Amino acid sequence: MNVTVSGSSGLIGTALVRALRADGHQVVRLVRGEPDGPDEARWDPYGHVDPAAVESADAVVHLAGAPIGRRWTPAFKRKARDSRVLGTRTLAEAIAAADRRPDVFVSGSAIGYYGDTGDRETGEDAPLGGGFLAGLVRDWEAAAAPAADAGVRVVHPRTGIVLSRNGGMLGQILPLFKLGLGGRLGDGRQWTSWISLHDEVAALRFLIDNDLDGPVNLTAPEPVTNAEFTRALGKALGRPAVLPVPRAALKLALGEFADEGPLISQRVVPHRLQKAGFRFTTDLETALGG
Repeated sequence: MNVTVSGSSGLIGTALVRALRADGHQVVRLVRGEPDGPDEARWDPYGHVDPAAVESADAVVHLAGAPIGRRWTPAFKRKARDSRVLGTRTLAEAIAAADRRPDVFVSGSAIGYYGDTGDRETGEDAPLGGGFLAGLVRDWEAAAAPAADAGVRVVHPRTGIVLSRNGGMLGQILPLFKLGLGGRLGDGRQWTSWISLHDEVAALRFLIDNDLDGPVNLTAPEPVTNAEFTRALGKALGRPAVLPVPRAALKLALGEFADEGPLISQRVVPHRLQKAGFRFTTDLETALGG
């Protein structure tokens, strides 16, 4: 199988490319600079992609987008939005215009679509939530419409917090926990919907190979509260997790992002993925390195 991947240098993309190649699949990485060999192709998320990278692909997996986890300024919010919406539209329009179209377009998304779900268990049939991220994800997914209109199967993996010691949220907070400085965020009652990097990659490959379309939650079946998460991480590291970070301190440090990032409650479950037969293999302790 030939697979074209954007965002291939990120945490998820790097692991996905490695796994696909290990199983003998041909992978073309979309890069913004000059391609370095036949396994790379040039693209500009703001309006251009090498047509050959699309026409040679059986599947296109789109994972590119500016990282969200930082204080939001108006300029940064525009960048976060444009990198996702315009990049998705660029690929979707290239797919629609191709002489030979891929069978599937796996176009990255996020559980931010649901906004704050409180204690409510939330599947893919839940309505659009409120806030900046919900609106962003709505428009991000809508930007893939040209590919769907052209008859290509389009899947939106709505991913939760991906756990890996090599990066992402876990990689950022590990140094604090190793020093014994970690603890719950706010009151710790907010729900955290997580997935191990191993299961994330396996789920993306499942979406390529199986006949699913539309939104599919990529989260572990058992979300946990932030307090449970921090206790489990402290235990996995053999360090106490007893220094809570007050809500006021988070809001002072992170501004608007605090309410839609570390303080948001999202109890999201993977109904469609499990119904289709996907099996998760990593529990929270293993995902945290315990």
